[in-house]
Amino acid sequence: MDAGLLAQYAIIAVAVLLSAWFVAKRQFPNAVRRLRIAIAIPLVREGRAGWAQKVGRWIAPPAALNDGSCGGCNSCGPTIPKRH
Repeated sequence: MDAGLLAQYAIIAVAVLLSAWFVAKRQFPNAVRRLRIAIAIPLVREGRAGWAQKVGRWIAPPAALNDGSCGGCNSCGPTIPKRH
């Protein structure tokens, strides 16, 4: 296989993975959050290597506030009625 063709396939593969991740985050935010937590928890346990704990903290989602929302984008809720 030619090196240029291999580079082209690699770039296309990265683009497809990034677009799939973007769609998953937009359409399934709770599932992505649970997946990130499931991956991060074993990495941040005590006794793991320092680099593994850093990777786990990087993968872990930010802490969710207990504000009663669904845990997604936090933009759902009552909307202010428009005045005509």
